[in-house]
Amino acid sequence: MNVAPKSLKALDWTVQTIRFCQHHFLFIFSLGLIAAFGRAIQLRAFGPVSPTAHVLLEVVIESARILIFLYALGFTNIRKGVVRLTQLVTNKTGRRQNWRLAMQTLRTKWLSLLANFVAFLVIAFLFNVLINHIAYETCLYITLKARQLISDQTSEWAIILFFKNISVIPFTLIFNALFCLWLVNRLPKTAL
Repeated sequence: MNVAPKSLKALDWTVQTIRFCQHHFLFIFSLGLIAAFGRAIQLRAFGPVSPTAHVLLEVVIESARILIFLYALGFTNIRKGVVRLTQLVTNKTGRRQNWRLAMQTLRTKWLSLLANFVAFLVIAFLFNVLINHIAYETCLYITLKARQLISDQTSEWAIILFFKNISVIPFTLIFNALFCLWLVNRLPKTAL
């Protein structure tokens, strides 16, 4: 009977990642959608793109991703995420203390680390299987081209990367941000 609560406790940072995504879906999805459209435009989904526009779109895409990471690192507060990241780089004493704490966490919770990585790999694999199914096993690509919603010059990769930018990439960024908090025992213990 205690197996389920113990399993969830071992998967605390994966569970927190899923809860974080659920509770802050709109914000995360909005930033992911910005990155998704930027990437689709770069892949000529709506026609040719100039080199300057390509570079500007890359800045927009990466900025959206950085904001997702900082939002999760600050646990819904981008400014707090920036402060945490800045302190890690500038505060030598704090960096040493965090490094020691991270090493201690890795030594004592290595099994939990492994379980969380396996859970993440399974979730990411399922996202990618679903995205590949949508791109290659449905008529979405052909329908979008037939209705002239996307350019004839684009490939299935525009669709694949569009869906990745609204699903698996934000999930990965949040998972990584919460991993940083988990390493230094700053992952909130309560549900969001």
